[in-house]
Amino acid sequence: MDLHDYNTLILSDLHLGAETSRAREATRVLKENRFRRLILLGDIFADLNFARLTKEHWKFLGYIRKLSNPKRNVEVVWVEGNHDHGLTNIMSHLVGVRVYQRYSWEYGGLRHIAIHGHQFDGFQVNRIRLSRWGTSLYLQLQKLDLEGNPVTRWIDRLNTRWLRISRKVAAGALEYARQRGARRIFCGHTHEAMRVEQDGIEYYNSGGWVDSLLTYLTIDEQGVQIHEYRERADDRDSGEERGEIDSAFADLADEAGLLEDVEYEGVGR
Repeated sequence: MDLHDYNTLILSDLHLGAETSRAREATRVLKENRFRRLILLGDIFADLNFARLTKEHWKFLGYIRKLSNPKRNVEVVWVEGNHDHGLTNIMSHLVGVRVYQRYSWEYGGLRHIAIHGHQFDGFQVNRIRLSRWGTSLYLQLQKLDLEGNPVTRWIDRLNTRWLRISRKVAAGALEYARQRGARRIFCGHTHEAMRVEQDGIEYYNSGGWVDSLLTYLTIDEQGVQIHEYRERADDRDSGEERGEIDSAFADLADEAGLLEDVEYEGVGR
């Protein structure tokens, strides 16, 4: 396959540990594209309970570990989201990447900023405890849902529209970029891919990987593009044995130099 060489690829809101997480498809995107920088733009995890991670979730983390190898010449950046909070030290060691609250870089003579976006969501900031309770309930509903999780996907979309999160995050991000002299700013959090331009400043949202619409961003000499992943017939695999999941974790833990008896499972939208 003749792969296009992007400067940066941005992916967010994978929510590993959730029943609706599309980890296998996200891993394919990383394997089928060539890039010099990868930005994981927050909410890569659903919560801090590693017991919910499936075989495909561990495979995604394993591939991130491979990409972070200096021999690959790929800069891997993890920007912390509201669901990732508390995982910084663990993930830095587990997958070999640095975790940032905000990441900025220069490309094509323009300043770029990547920040998850929950900072501009007043409901999230002011109601942290309620939001965590909602996350726990949402994850439980996924287990009771029908094939394809139609109810929980509908709740996710309704939540975004009812709270008008996309509009709030876009407005806050554009002002944040303006104050810091950036020409482009990138967020996740809303699960809704979009582009807004205001006064010469571009705002992009990378969307998410828990719905039927799976999106990511790329940056190259031609500018910023929003890509939609097209689902394939073999994207779904329901046969995940517990032993396979444990093996995937053990392989990653061993490569990262972690002790297998460390209690990651109890480490705690």
